Amino acid sequence: MQSSKYTPPPPTAAPPVGWRPYVVVPTAPPRPLPAQDHAAIDAEENAARRFTVAVAVVAMLTLTVLLAVLYGQMLG
Repeated sequence: MQSSKYTPPPPTAAPPVGWRPYVVVPTAPPRPLPAQDHAAIDAEENAARRFTVAVAVVAMLTLTVLLAVLYGQMLG
């Protein structure tokens, strides 16, 4: 069995004299965002919600009629 002896990492060399890390130039601050019309956003969200509910109702009615026709064919 081998003996497990810790071996430290190899020694490192010092950086050259006068060496410095790269400097990152700061960017300009972000521009201000345009004002938002909260009332218009709320109105559009409500219209989208109504449209989504209408599509769901149409889909459910279509499925109900389709199932009724299929069950009618199976029973009759």
